[in-house]
Amino acid sequence: MINFEIRKATENDFAEILKMINELATFEKAPEKVTNTVELMNTEKELFNCYIAISEIGEIIGMALYFFAYFTWIGKSLYLDDLYVKSDFRGNGVAKKLLDKIFETAQKERCKRVRWQVLNWNENAINLYKTIGAKIDNEWSNCDFDESYIKNFNTQNHPIQQQ
Repeated sequence: MINFEIRKATENDFAEILKMINELATFEKAPEKVTNTVELMNTEKELFNCYIAISEIGEIIGMALYFFAYFTWIGKSLYLDDLYVKSDFRGNGVAKKLLDKIFETAQKERCKRVRWQVLNWNENAINLYKTIGAKIDNEWSNCDFDESYIKNFNTQNHPIQQQ
């Protein structure tokens, strides 16, 4: 076991957080999809929150990046966008402690739900989430549009059919 602490991330941590975001994207077989930068994180810092795990020598070894959202059926929710622990530190309870902090925050903020996504092939993560009682929903699919599509979106070119 290793010694580590959990604390709220600051702007000074953004460069290391971005490195972990890139590591996670590589693990998820999509490194080319990361377009975020430290500069962008600084510009948009009010939109996300992050807890980091720090080793006893001061190295950031894990993160839980989240934001608050409003879901029409239930109200205020906490959305965990990324939970990541560097590979050398997995199996030491870091992810569990980060999740503990996420749920503590959700309780304090009176959230009605905590939600996140997991890739269907990431068995280790799925097993961890099941052991803490997460309900894995295989019914819904993601619908995403990238920035260039958003800029060029035109309902005239993509008419919505009347039902």
